[in-house]
Amino acid sequence: MNEMNNTLLAATDTNLVPVYAEIFLLIAASAILLIDMYLKGSRRNVTYYLSLLTLVGCAVFSWADFNSGATVYTFNHMYVSDPMSNLLKLFTYLAVGITLIYSRQYATERGMLSGNLGGEFYVLALFAMLGQMIMISGNSMLSIYLGLELMSLSLYALVALRRDHATSTEAAMKYFILGALASGFLLYGISMIYGATGSLDVNQIAARAASGANSTILVFGLVFVVAGMAFKLGAVPFHMWAPDVYQGAPTAVTLLLGGAPKLAAFAMLMRVLVEGLPSMAADWQQMLMVLAVLSLAIGNLTAIAQTNIKRLLAYSSIAQMGYVLLAMMAGVVGGDASNMPTAYSAAMYSSITYVLTTLGSFGLIMMLARSGFEAEQIADFKGLGRRSPWFAIVMTVLMFSLAGVPPMMGFMAKWAVLQAVANTGMIWLAVVAVLFSLIGAFYYLRVVKTMWFDEAADTSPIATPADMRVALSINGIAILVLGVVPGALLGTCLQAIRATLAA
Repeated sequence: MNEMNNTLLAATDTNLVPVYAEIFLLIAASAILLIDMYLKGSRRNVTYYLSLLTLVGCAVFSWADFNSGATVYTFNHMYVSDPMSNLLKLFTYLAVGITLIYSRQYATERGMLSGNLGGEFYVLALFAMLGQMIMISGNSMLSIYLGLELMSLSLYALVALRRDHATSTEAAMKYFILGALASGFLLYGISMIYGATGSLDVNQIAARAASGANSTILVFGLVFVVAGMAFKLGAVPFHMWAPDVYQGAPTAVTLLLGGAPKLAAFAMLMRVLVEGLPSMAADWQQMLMVLAVLSLAIGNLTAIAQTNIKRLLAYSSIAQMGYVLLAMMAGVVGGDASNMPTAYSAAMYSSITYVLTTLGSFGLIMMLARSGFEAEQIADFKGLGRRSPWFAIVMTVLMFSLAGVPPMMGFMAKWAVLQAVANTGMIWLAVVAVLFSLIGAFYYLRVVKTMWFDEAADTSPIATPADMRVALSINGIAILVLGVVPGALLGTCLQAIRATLAA
């Protein structure tokens, strides 16, 4: 108890230390927006470098908080800085930074960084990241929802950024309409939970739900909350938007959609379900189990029929989120508290693995794309092994990781999830997950086969900026190294989850 008291600092309304990173990001993003108004042509690169510098500044603040190991509340317990939130934020900065590096040439060639408002791509990406940070640290249903809306509204605008491109506009409309529906579900569920408990504070909701709040209304609200969160994860049956939006959005924006937001969605699951409604675990565990199995089945089976690699990766993300949901479910099965930290850390590790692998996959798509050519078909990867053997190796590592082939990082992620599920005694569920993973390996290996064994449709040299080449190389090497030596990241995730659960 004394140790907890040392790490749990008193909540105050005036303590701004936990939100230094958010305040810095808000000021910097607003300043970048104003500075960009006076930049034209090649001088607009200043916006790019200022955006990256902003991410470095945010990382400095979050790294300091992470090293302190403290759990600090502020704004009347509406906001929390703890090891889990700071670790997720650090990977969020990394994901957004790599996305901006991969996207610069792609966005420039498509006119997304030109005109009077050319810097809006970077500014909207930063504001979307601010929403993700608020979601990650939200300790109130209200702050979590506000973060979600800030992220979503920025992403809606990003999808429609190519205003003269009919496919992007159509994707933006689909995403906006279905996203608004999901937000409505979430808000309605939150109102039901508030009606049953009389509070929006996550800790107070947990206490009042455990002490005999109206369980009927709570379950009713829980259904809508889980549905809203499942939409943000892209889990079946709330996945309808993902393939069309992934394909229709500019590839740079697709990566902003499919990367860092998954970390924020995982944090939302932890805050709302694990911390806010642990007494309802028997109910939401069943929901997550159904969502997980459906996501594994529909995601893997439907991906087999895809010829567009962006749609393939969309269905792949649906399947990968199934593993995250399996681990979240495994933390509460049978009421075995000892399995909770291991299972939730497996879910966290799996989310980070997916994001790092997705970054590289879409980075390779943007590397092959050029002005007037999107490189969205699997056939566009033909002969990459001859055109650029090194980047074909990188893509092979990424595909093997998604398929769960050892010794890649994806194998360790799936192993950790399956181990958590097996510890619950639900061996049949682990077997189901393995079978669908074997099915999924088919379409990942098809991409590898296309790169190495099919004749090249295009033999022209690949013109890529040096920073993109370096980032892609490091991305691929990291996936391999973190698979061979997974202990450090797995242990860090486990410590962060334990600190969060203890607080």
